[in-house]
Amino acid sequence: MQFLRGGGAGGGGGGAGGMAWEVLKRHFSRKRAVDVRRINPKVPKEEAVAISGRLLQIFTDHGPLTVGNTWNHAKDAGISGLNSKTHMKILLKWMTGRRIVKLNCVGTGNSKKFLYSPYSADADKSEEAAAEELSKAAASQGGKATKGQQKKRATALH
Repeated sequence: MQFLRGGGAGGGGGGAGGMAWEVLKRHFSRKRAVDVRRINPKVPKEEAVAISGRLLQIFTDHGPLTVGNTWNHAKDAGISGLNSKTHMKILLKWMTGRRIVKLNCVGTGNSKKFLYSPYSADADKSEEAAAEELSKAAASQGGKATKGQQKKRATALH
């Protein structure tokens, strides 16, 4: 059973057997991801659908919002059936599982913002197109080039 401990004859690095053991150990020590499709919205389904429709309207009117800003808009709208901010978070997670809204992470400096926005099937394609346009604009203004642009420049020079 020496190979399970990762130690070799000299007690050194352990080689491939030790690395495989570490990968297995890391894999089985993780918790399973939450199945967002099975989240209980804490209200009857008809009421959850009505509340989610109002929250979706807030997202379409005001653009991508954080949880705090969404809660402020929901209080102002006076959505009936929404008990608390925690209840709203549960409903947002339920809506994410049903692909009504999506959660995006925007990194600004050392901080991150998590924004909810309405889900659309073509949104993933449009985000990729927007990222390409931004990288082209940065390259034309003398900004840093991405790896793909550096390869193109290197092949053009040769």
